[in-house]
Amino acid sequence: MPERVAVDPAPTTGAGRGSVGERPGDARLLAGWGRTSPTIARVLEPDSAAAVDAPLSGERRGCIARGLGRSYGDAAQCAGGVVLDTRRLDAIGEIDAETGVVDVGAGVSLDRLLRVGLRDGWFIPVSPGTRQVSIGGAIAADVHGKNHHRDGSFCRHVSSITLHTPGGVHEVGPEADPELFWATAGGMGLTGVVTSARVAMRRVESAWMRVDTEQHGDIDSLMTALERVDASHRYSVAWVDCSASGRQLGRGILDAADHAAASEVTGRRAARLLRPPPERALSVPPIVPRWAINPLTVAAFNEAWFRKSPSRPGHLRHLSGFFHPLDALANWNVVFGRRGFLQYQFAVDDAHRELVPRTLELLQRARCPVTISVLKRFGPGDPGPLSFPIPGWTLALDLPVGPPALRDTLRGLDEAVASAGGRVYLAKDARLGRDMFQAMYPRLSEFQAVCRRVDPEGVLTSDLARRLGICEDSSS
Repeated sequence: MPERVAVDPAPTTGAGRGSVGERPGDARLLAGWGRTSPTIARVLEPDSAAAVDAPLSGERRGCIARGLGRSYGDAAQCAGGVVLDTRRLDAIGEIDAETGVVDVGAGVSLDRLLRVGLRDGWFIPVSPGTRQVSIGGAIAADVHGKNHHRDGSFCRHVSSITLHTPGGVHEVGPEADPELFWATAGGMGLTGVVTSARVAMRRVESAWMRVDTEQHGDIDSLMTALERVDASHRYSVAWVDCSASGRQLGRGILDAADHAAASEVTGRRAARLLRPPPERALSVPPIVPRWAINPLTVAAFNEAWFRKSPSRPGHLRHLSGFFHPLDALANWNVVFGRRGFLQYQFAVDDAHRELVPRTLELLQRARCPVTISVLKRFGPGDPGPLSFPIPGWTLALDLPVGPPALRDTLRGLDEAVASAGGRVYLAKDARLGRDMFQAMYPRLSEFQAVCRRVDPEGVLTSDLARRLGICEDSSS
């Protein structure tokens, strides 16, 4: 794969911010978290829900919303068009003391909502692997977490959305226009711009997790254990050593957890019962040499990580360390250098679980190092036509760009996933082809019909949508 331009994916702040109604907006080079495919768009920063409507009604070169830039690929980019940076839509209402329901602006981060809620014993209902995701982005990607087998994806906990489209403003929910609501859930921003949502928080007694850690010597043992803890724990996740081979193929560490009760938090931790995550994160200097991430260095790191994580039942861990360990490094993506990295995340049902170990073997044979690998269980998916989860398994792999065999290996994996009735997660994708996308998401025509209803002129688009032909009428 060719070397790419080095780009900070986060929207810039301060001088030069172009807000709707004040200035025409600044041309800006934008990329996803993987930093692989930057493009230039005109960035506007609406400071109210009403300010979203003008570019939606008059833009002819395409328009898409963007939150905190944490989609790994090109989902929040629109080359030559307009990108609506929603971070100024940042209001948080009062959290209902009985139900935990709160009205929140689309630009509010999960990090900020968590901090506000935790003061009164409320936690976000579903958390992905980072808190640095906006509410609008969480809805557009219908993010999932370590509790999907119990609680489903994020939009299962959203009762209403205010959605601005070229055809007007819609108040939608599971009961009010469910077709548009579920198309928006996981629709990657292509049905409209979310400006606010009503979310149900989860009651907790502490900011601590009671964690059972188990070390497993091979992938079969690890997957069997993950199935076992479905019934006993709300949260579960496994780290997989993708360098181990032979009888140790797929060895890993399973963490199964539940929120700790106040009575379980003793000693010094009791004085910090509802302590929020650290305010500041460390920054990584962008000086990592290209050769630093290779099969040998990754294997050495994996060996050390496996050895330092012995089985340990019932220990306490702060929620930031359990849910969001990488948030301790503000810009960990720069570790991959100028070329950037890909995350390949797929889901398959229980009948095709063998695709998990087969994936590990294929990547090892191709000498494609995997720096981080996460395996989780899924429960039932959402009814939206672009919903990612299906009951079974999901494996997420971080892969540095560079190995000569990477492109063909991932193409082969695409075909295997599609043949198994599985799919690749659009919020992580930066390289899928149209043919594979259409095979993985057979209800695409349903999604396109909703888009035609609310956006008949096709204003809403993105680099992702253009690459995959998401908004193009497949029936014509």
